[in-house]
Amino acid sequence: MLTGIGKFLRKLRIDNNEILLNMAVKLNVTVSFLSAVENGKKKIPSGWYERICTLYALTDSQAEAFAQAIAETEKSYEMNFQDIPASNRMLGVSFARRFSELSEEQIAAIREILNKGDSQ
Repeated sequence: MLTGIGKFLRKLRIDNNEILLNMAVKLNVTVSFLSAVENGKKKIPSGWYERICTLYALTDSQAEAFAQAIAETEKSYEMNFQDIPASNRMLGVSFARRFSELSEEQIAAIREILNKGDSQ
């Protein structure tokens, strides 16, 4: 069954007159691996978002749709704490531990804080 990522990638290929093999070659993977990613049997490799955005010169709206498809498919997210101060690492870990307990109001407040940086 195609995932959101699979649907996005298939549409991208069709829009660019490509078959699965063409995209697999561009991403330097096998056709079977790319197919497994599309079907949710393999996790999308880190770096593919940036690579596909660049390879296919995605518009802002396409890049946003791709990011959303990835987010909807992901069941976990790895955070890199290298070169991050200890207090910030503790905040990230605390957030991850309590994430599933957040109320809708708390989520809205956090979203508002995070979105403030986008408008500056």
